[in-house]
Amino acid sequence: MSIRIYKLAKKLGISSKELLDKLKELKVKAKGHMSSVNEEIAEILMHELKPGIQKEKKKAKETKTSQAEVALKEIQMRFPLTVRELALKLQIKSSHLISALMKKKIFVSLNHNLSEEIARSISKDYGYTIVELPSDEELILAEHERIDKSKLLPRAPVVTFMGHVDHGKTSLLDIIRKTKVVDRESGGITQHIGAYEVDLKHGKVAFLDTPGHEAFTAMRARGAHVTDVVVLVVAADDGIKPQTIEAIDHARAADVPIVVAINKIDKPQADIERTKKQLSELELTPEDWGGKTVTIGVSAKTGEGIDKLLEMLLLESELLELKADPTRPAKGVVIESKLTRGSGPISTVLVQNGTLKTFDIIICGKNFGKVKALINDKGQRVKEAGPSMPVEVLGLSGVVNAGELFYVVKDEKKAREIAMLKHRREKEKKLISTATKQKISLDDLYKEIQSGHIKKLGIIVKADVQGSLEALVQNLEKLSTQTVQLKVIHAGVGSINESDILLASASNAIVLGFHVKMEPTAKSTASSDGVDVRIYHIIYEAISDIKAAMEGLLEPKINKVFIGRVDVKQVFKVSKIGVVAGCIVSKGKIIRGENATVYRGKEPIFEGRIDSLKHFKNDLKEASEGKECGISFSNFKDIKAGDIIECYKIEKIAQKL
Repeated sequence: MSIRIYKLAKKLGISSKELLDKLKELKVKAKGHMSSVNEEIAEILMHELKPGIQKEKKKAKETKTSQAEVALKEIQMRFPLTVRELALKLQIKSSHLISALMKKKIFVSLNHNLSEEIARSISKDYGYTIVELPSDEELILAEHERIDKSKLLPRAPVVTFMGHVDHGKTSLLDIIRKTKVVDRESGGITQHIGAYEVDLKHGKVAFLDTPGHEAFTAMRARGAHVTDVVVLVVAADDGIKPQTIEAIDHARAADVPIVVAINKIDKPQADIERTKKQLSELELTPEDWGGKTVTIGVSAKTGEGIDKLLEMLLLESELLELKADPTRPAKGVVIESKLTRGSGPISTVLVQNGTLKTFDIIICGKNFGKVKALINDKGQRVKEAGPSMPVEVLGLSGVVNAGELFYVVKDEKKAREIAMLKHRREKEKKLISTATKQKISLDDLYKEIQSGHIKKLGIIVKADVQGSLEALVQNLEKLSTQTVQLKVIHAGVGSINESDILLASASNAIVLGFHVKMEPTAKSTASSDGVDVRIYHIIYEAISDIKAAMEGLLEPKINKVFIGRVDVKQVFKVSKIGVVAGCIVSKGKIIRGENATVYRGKEPIFEGRIDSLKHFKNDLKEASEGKECGISFSNFKDIKAGDIIECYKIEKIAQKL
């Protein structure tokens, strides 16, 4: 038998909040007053807390105070709460409540939503304490949390590949899946988180393919929190790198076991022992070195060690005793979400418990919908997805944030109400947080920053998927310094449209696109308004460019402007000067003091300035086409007959954002 928190609090004669605080101290997990604790824990709490509470009450009674303690009456309500609704609960006129709020310098109207903090504070002034009623969503989630141990069955482990860029994470997954993944990636970096299910002899394994570059740290961290086992991929020829350490930290923060795959053992320069030593220094001592870390040498190229790696993953998952109830309505996590032209919003989800079916009603963040289709990692439509199975879901009302929880509900009307309430809450939260701030236009804000001698770089970010968008925004925001303030004015999923350009024009911002196209109207407006738009296919290039621009270190574009070419006919040794090349100008002209490249065949063998240009004993400023001349370089003497010298100017074109 179990008992609800609020009921146990009544028995103990304390508030639900006080009991929840006590449970937290005792390290007993409880989300809210509607959560339950088992009979054993309830008995311990009654035994431990009741005497203490009675003693405190007795002490309070015996102690004489100058002010009498006023008992607060309980009123039940849900948030968000309008001024009108609170006035009704407090049984006072709305005008009185507005007046009381004004005295606290809070200026609101009848239908204005109050923050929880303000509502509780003003209620206390009128002798009431608010007991928050569980929301419909909380009640549904509480139902999802109920576990029937008799229905639990073993589930497949969810494995995440982590490690440094180019250490072979995708290649290893590729050889496991026997399909080609690498060829579709730009610049050798995995662009988006993928989820795949692989059938093995002794069971299934779900793999999350997370990108390895530091720009994707946020997505990688999120991957660690939905996974059961992390495979840390370390290249035997390269060893431990900064991103490797980041991956270890994220896995440890998520309290996830780590299996190390030492990849590229087929390479001649592979140093397995050195890699193991580096792992030991990071407290990942291999088993064959007397430690506890499962470490396997593998090769994505030859396939060596892959079977052993898979065997160890299944063994590791057996030790974890992973179980789920496939008979329940599904709940799980969104791995990725994107907007497509033909199918609308598509979310890749990982089912954690229960079974997700077509036509199920699901809630995910502030979005809801009926599942129109489920597509597995092979591109096939399926009718259902059980625990640990990744699938693409069609039917949600919008693009969902990666890492968002989803769950199935029975009633579509209820789902719509919950989603709308969450949407309203999010909007009102923003309004409440800005209510005390002076409103200002983007133009005025820019002027203020300029007058304060703070350089500001405004950015609008558009990406093809939510995960990439978050990674890009988070990394860009980290670039702000005391002298240069970077502000992401707007970020969204989808192509760059005219609205983005107009906003950029109004706020003197630039537009960054990642794996997106630019609409024709947006291109025209950007051209007429002088808005700079940059589109990237690799995130770290975008971050690198912005960082360089902010620091004023964006390298100017170097253009070599051809001036002329000469053929070396003879070589002379002249006293005081040294080696002189006797030449004929075959094209253009040659100018003294300008840059030149000496070619032997097609290979450039020297670059420098023309120090001396003569016609016999006479110094020349320049020699035109068809003329003979003598050329010498102060720091190059190895010139030979048959060499070609090309003269050029260097133009530096400043790059502007």
